Amino acid sequence: MNEVSGRRWRWIAVFVVVLAVAAVAVWSRGWRAQADPAAGAPPPPAVTVAEVQAKPVQLWDEFVGRVTAVESVELRPRVSGYIERVNYVEGDEVKKGDVLFVIDQRSYRAELARVEAEVARAESTLDLARKELVRAEGLAKARAISSEEADQRRAAVAQAEAALRAARADVDVARLEFEFTEVRAPISGRAGHARVTAGNLAQANATLLTTLVSLDPVHVYFEGDERTWLRYGEAARNGGTPGPREGRTPVRVGVATDDGYPYRGYVDFVDNRVDPATGTIRARAVLDNRDRVFTPGLFARVQLLGGGDDDALLIDPKAVLTDQDRKYVYVLDEQNRAQRRDIVLGRQTEGQQIVASGLAPGDLVIVNGVQKIFFPGMPVQPQGATVSQAAPAGEIAMLGVDGAEL
Repeated sequence: MNEVSGRRWRWIAVFVVVLAVAAVAVWSRGWRAQADPAAGAPPPPAVTVAEVQAKPVQLWDEFVGRVTAVESVELRPRVSGYIERVNYVEGDEVKKGDVLFVIDQRSYRAELARVEAEVARAESTLDLARKELVRAEGLAKARAISSEEADQRRAAVAQAEAALRAARADVDVARLEFEFTEVRAPISGRAGHARVTAGNLAQANATLLTTLVSLDPVHVYFEGDERTWLRYGEAARNGGTPGPREGRTPVRVGVATDDGYPYRGYVDFVDNRVDPATGTIRARAVLDNRDRVFTPGLFARVQLLGGGDDDALLIDPKAVLTDQDRKYVYVLDEQNRAQRRDIVLGRQTEGQQIVASGLAPGDLVIVNGVQKIFFPGMPVQPQGATVSQAAPAGEIAMLGVDGAEL
């Protein structure tokens, strides 16, 4: 039984080998016939190519950041008392000086009236003391009273003046406390929800009433690694693009719903040290927010201008293939055959891939249809491509057989 099974498996193995050899032979004859138009074989596969050209480009570094408000306030009362009313709509924009909360004013109004009465009393006392001093000075000249009594009248005037100043100071304090019963917005911006509602006790300088954040402009904080920071510094020292500290370095920003980076701003601050725990340095950009696109706390994608290259070779990223740790593309030769070309990649810009080495201007790189190429040197049928004259620097437009842009 075992011998029969062994023979059966040997026959199966021989059959599989014969089929594989036959398949290879058929495939080889097919491609040889394909290379020979007279044989009536299928034409070479169609591919789309794009010409490599040297273009001036701007290089942008990408970072991840967060939108923050330029001004943020935790609103607390300056006097204690029961909240009488909440005077704003939660979540609405408010102007600087708007009354947001009103604390029960009755006790503070009564205190203000009391100290104002004290001022009136002090003014009356001072007026009497001055009149008595005038009479005392006249009597002193006639030697009708002693000099000691005249000195007492002068001291009474000085005491009355000091009492008046103290009463007026008490009025200022009472008036301030009365004004503080109306809690006003210290900045313009958007108010959060009311943490304390009408009828609740608010403690001076302790109870959080609400929060305010400014809306226009906004800040975007992001962090870059130390290698990027050193590269910027080296470029600035060598006369290249000024670093973020040397001027208003442009930034482009996109939020989660944006495909690109539609918003423009500039860097206005770079921290004074690299964080040794993370190896990064913090920077801040300023963006206009008149349209209220940004809300504090939003995730943001940031591009920072990192310099320029006047002679960059650009290709479509779809043309780049990977073989283990090597990158390569297929280039069309003079016989319309796809030849493999190993390349070294640079950075990406405007959706295009910069090639540091491996290609030359004028090379035709296969962009679409690379999956149809089974081996280097395989014949292909290029559909035609050009570089659009109207396209911005660094954007390659690929055209199909009918001339329509792909």
